Amino acid sequence: MDSYTITLGYVPTRRDMFPGQPAAAMNGKIRERINALCKRLGDIELVDIADVVEGGLLWSLNDVAPVVDYLRSKKVDAVFFPHCNFGQEEAVSKVAKALGKPVLLWGPRDPAPQGEDEFRVFDTQCGLFATSKILSRYSVPFTYLENCWLEDAVLDKGFDQFIRVASVVKSVRGMRVGVVGPRPRQFLSVQVNESELLEKFGIELPTIWTEEVSTVVKKLQKGMQSTIGAYLGVELPITVHDWKEGGEPDPRIAQRVQEFKDTLDCSRMPDDKLAIMATVEIAIEELARVNRLDAVAVDCWAYLACKYGIQACFILGDLIDRGLVAACETDIHAAITARMLQAAARGKSAPFIADLTCRHPTNDNAELLWHCGPFAKSLRKEGVKGSIRAGKGYYEIKGGDLTVARFDQISGDYLLFADQVAGCEGPVTNGNYIWVETGNWPAWEKKLMYGPYIHHLVGIHGSYAAVLKESCKYLKAVRHDSVSTVESL
Repeated sequence: MDSYTITLGYVPTRRDMFPGQPAAAMNGKIRERINALCKRLGDIELVDIADVVEGGLLWSLNDVAPVVDYLRSKKVDAVFFPHCNFGQEEAVSKVAKALGKPVLLWGPRDPAPQGEDEFRVFDTQCGLFATSKILSRYSVPFTYLENCWLEDAVLDKGFDQFIRVASVVKSVRGMRVGVVGPRPRQFLSVQVNESELLEKFGIELPTIWTEEVSTVVKKLQKGMQSTIGAYLGVELPITVHDWKEGGEPDPRIAQRVQEFKDTLDCSRMPDDKLAIMATVEIAIEELARVNRLDAVAVDCWAYLACKYGIQACFILGDLIDRGLVAACETDIHAAITARMLQAAARGKSAPFIADLTCRHPTNDNAELLWHCGPFAKSLRKEGVKGSIRAGKGYYEIKGGDLTVARFDQISGDYLLFADQVAGCEGPVTNGNYIWVETGNWPAWEKKLMYGPYIHHLVGIHGSYAAVLKESCKYLKAVRHDSVSTVESL
């Protein structure tokens, strides 16, 4: 649910008519450099082909099938084809086509030629041009990093960005968004096409009945968490016939209430309401675990207010802080967007789902990103204590560079809006909020108004618009959109 480990296929390639020893030596240097980058970034498993190809470098068509089978068995999320000399474009393109994963194409700059009597033993850039052409012929999308020296910072940045792209693509394909309750009746803007999401992206929308949440809440209150197991076949009965009266509440409830109190001012919330908030939060976590959910989109208007007399806002933000994307107002597209941003940040920052609310009173290029209380508490602005009131978080969040995005659809056409903003100062208001400045708010307003977007945007701290743009290349059925010029990787 919150793992961002990327399994990267490392498939170095050489041209057989070039001397083998220099290519092998270059592969050793490249591998050492990539090992260091993987260690620095963390959560990257590198899978090479040394066990299936003699010498560990791809050059023969006879090696294509074994390499493909091996990398599939390792369930690689992406493939890196470093060119150790000119490379073998035919073998590379066939492996890439068969795997259907994000592809990174790069090779180091050649040493300077040593005169007219020397035969150059690399010509790496020349081979990269050849490979890029055949990948295009095979309709294989790829990410290319500038032909740079092995120690250049260009490689550090580009490799990091590509891993983030692979993380986004992995997060979308096969994503499972649990739909907890129906959308608010008036919210026609959050309607989605369930069958299209499955057909185009492999995104599944399992329904979680609100009664299931209530059942798990009751079990937690009775200390019966041991019955919450492998749902859909083994445990977690949704009837009440096996409940035992008089059990002690699950100890996690009190622990979580204490965490709320240690972090925020809870003086306006009765202890019994804090306890039910904690219990509902744990219940959603349990249902997400047993249903293998990556995100949830929750009816935050009616269910919890009617059933327990609490608002869902802070619960959703706290779930995000704990790794589970949780969208309010049953906004499934917002949940998908938030999961993509969470993946781009590789889990290092929490996304937040906000209303585009109103323009800044004095800064014509600034806008209020606000919601009634579902922003993760980890995002609070420095020096802000924050509070929980009526089940809602009350605190301004920190500024800095932010990426804002929205995955949305109209008439079968899917777009991913992704752009950059910066936090700025503005008037104090209620709930959760941040004022952000754009380069040209009137242009943003018209872009978002004409759609197919709505009043919800998703933000995250950091600069990932270029990562999201590159990710669209691999998702294929979605087009990138922005107001400002988002540079490619």
